Amino acid sequence: SNTLHEWQTDNLRNSAVNAHIEGDDTAAEARTATTRLGNYTQIFKNAVVTPDTSSALDAAARGKEMSYQLVKVAAEQKLDIEKALMANQAKVAGNSTTARKMAGLGAWVTTNVNNVGTGGANPTGDGSDARTDGTATAFSQTDFDTTMQEIWTEGGKPDTVILSAAQMAIALGFTGNNNQRSTIGASDGKVANLLNIYMTPWGSVEFVPARENRNSDVFIIEKDKLAFAELRKMKNVALAKTGDNEKRQVVCEGTLVVRNEKALGLVADCS
Repeated sequence: SNTLHEWQTDNLRNSAVNAHIEGDDTAAEARTATTRLGNYTQIFKNAVVTPDTSSALDAAARGKEMSYQLVKVAAEQKLDIEKALMANQAKVAGNSTTARKMAGLGAWVTTNVNNVGTGGANPTGDGSDARTDGTATAFSQTDFDTTMQEIWTEGGKPDTVILSAAQMAIALGFTGNNNQRSTIGASDGKVANLLNIYMTPWGSVEFVPARENRNSDVFIIEKDKLAFAELRKMKNVALAKTGDNEKRQVVCEGTLVVRNEKALGLVADCS
């Protein structure tokens, strides 16, 4: 409900031997305050202009030109939103000459990060700064398993891995007690080389290759700890007519919500 979308995050205290004497009075416990976080909404906007002549034409194999272009622009804008969500980008408040920007996922994950190359540094973890990339090294199963364990230790329940196509190719080579991923079925003649679910003592995760994710970042997430908060849902709006054409814009405004970054992980600086 505002261009600065805010939320609060909290942590459970460490466990203790919770034993009490019968009949004892109950004393109030000191409680740790929640942490207030926020992210700025980013405006995604694209314009479409078509000549009025096109509305009178019978185009080959498609309908009205404006309708076609609006569908295409909306699909492109969704890719832009995905790219911003996955970006290593700090939040920007914006002003009359500078556009507001949301902090992407790379600016939030700081607790469970591995494979940080030489010169690399994690962000503060509140979206105020981006992480500093280090010297790139190969993505490995060891780094991945270590990150999974760290997330679990912090109380997270990771369920999804987001990575580039190149890093997905490496993940296909992860070893396990059922390492038979390149197989062929005699009955259907289909070759299978895939990694649907990777099971570890720290949880089972699904690998999802993402075209808009940076090649250097392998994110391990708990999906319900992330959200896209919409200030304005995507819609197309007619613009004023100023000539022999039709103008419309497709606009959306929203931001990334990271409910608790300790439930997330990153294998960084992957070559």
